[in-house]
Amino acid sequence: MTTSPVTASLDRVPDQVGYLVMNEDGAVMASSGELENDEAAAGVIMKMVDVALRLQTGTDKQEPFKRLSVIYHEHMYMVTISNQKIYVSKRTNEHHEPITV
Repeated sequence: MTTSPVTASLDRVPDQVGYLVMNEDGAVMASSGELENDEAAAGVIMKMVDVALRLQTGTDKQEPFKRLSVIYHEHMYMVTISNQKIYVSKRTNEHHEPITV
C-alpha cells in the first residue's frame, strides 16, 4: 500500500499502535500496525458508528458527530469522521494512579 499524506500523518499520532481508514460503507481503505487487515475490528467499529449516528440528538441532524472514543484500561480507539471517511486510531492508554493530596 502506498503512503498518502493522510496515512503519513496517521503514522505520527502519539502512542498509536495501529490505524484503520474506512469509507462510509465500512470498506477498509488503509490500515497499519495492530489493526492492519483487521476486517473484524472494522466491522465492529462500523456497527458502533451506525448506532451512534442513529442515537444522535440535537437540532441539526445533518451534522454527524465528529469523534467517538472507546476507552479500555490498556488501550483506546479514537474514531473520527471527516470527508466521508472514518479514521480509527488505536492508542495505548497510559493509566496513571490517582494522586493523593
